[in-house]
Amino acid sequence: MTRIGVQCFTLREEIASRGVYDTFRAVHDIGYRTAEVSAVPMTAANVAELVRVRDELGFEFASISGGLTGDESLLNAFDKFTADAKALGADMIRIGMLPPAAMRDPATVAAFADECERVAVRLADHGIRLHYHNHHVDFAKYEGRYLLDVIAERSPSVGLEIDAHWVQRGGLDPVRTLRKYAGRVAMVHLKDYRIANLPDEVYAALDAGEDGPWREAMGGIVQFAEVGEGNLDFPSIIETAIAIGADHLLVEQDEFYGRTALECLTTSYLNLVAMGYGELF
Repeated sequence: MTRIGVQCFTLREEIASRGVYDTFRAVHDIGYRTAEVSAVPMTAANVAELVRVRDELGFEFASISGGLTGDESLLNAFDKFTADAKALGADMIRIGMLPPAAMRDPATVAAFADECERVAVRLADHGIRLHYHNHHVDFAKYEGRYLLDVIAERSPSVGLEIDAHWVQRGGLDPVRTLRKYAGRVAMVHLKDYRIANLPDEVYAALDAGEDGPWREAMGGIVQFAEVGEGNLDFPSIIETAIAIGADHLLVEQDEFYGRTALECLTTSYLNLVAMGYGELF
């Protein structure tokens, strides 16, 4: 059964201030019961707290996060990643973004994808699947091909975690994108896409003959939003995700615009329940 959960990048500030367990207890009180671990330092203490969250609060962990670069990567700390995933009962590890150096051209993307494939084959021996999460940059075209297609073609053992907001920001339709990659998608990020209303002071400045505030505000007019508070058609996205066999639909919001993460997650939860998806939590 497809489940709706929370992506922990949304909770990064709450976890830093409240700690792991108290943050998840607050998320549990909202109504969430599954999560994807991201932006949580995987220290021994935090892993132990996440195990406590699983055992005492009944959370299921869909996946943990890793990468191919940095001081602690899937290349130089493979055993730790597999141990952490197994400790939490997660059967997936996701790579959150294309490394900056790999964005250069199809050849650098291909090299990244080849390394992902090698890691995915190693993880499969431990019963763990590797997934790659898209951003808008993955829909840059080189010679008529999206970077994401290079990754998909060269790393057939790697699943795709499709993020609805970043697909939309990349100029594509989330529903059609999910259908395109049917059979490869176990996780979908439910993140809305909002065009902001400009504040009154922008128009006051225009009335005074100044267009600087307007230019600045227009640069940030595309916003992240609570599910159901933006422009994406989430019933169509969710129904398509279910139809193609996605296991986890993960609510995520990168920025909150004066609200707290918990307030935003509450709004997303209530909107999803109102859409008829309460049974998926």
